[in-house]
Amino acid sequence: MTTLTAVQPAVPDETATDTALVLLTVEEAARRLRIGRTTCFRLVLSGEIESVTVGRLRRIPVDALPAYVAKLRRTAVAA
Repeated sequence: MTTLTAVQPAVPDETATDTALVLLTVEEAARRLRIGRTTCFRLVLSGEIESVTVGRLRRIPVDALPAYVAKLRRTAVAA
């Protein structure tokens, strides 16, 4: 009889459970959306995902991710 064990990710995503974060890096946002970093940068640059600049850094507000997903869902329902 074999025993199945859960596979843990190689790099745990602490940002997925850290509710204190207000701004995410593009990489953190991409991980939460389960998309590639380049795709996330493209969405930010096109304005589809809201972002802000902090000095020279680009950050994505945490609430911008649910807003983006909601927009995708509305588009899918309308199609």
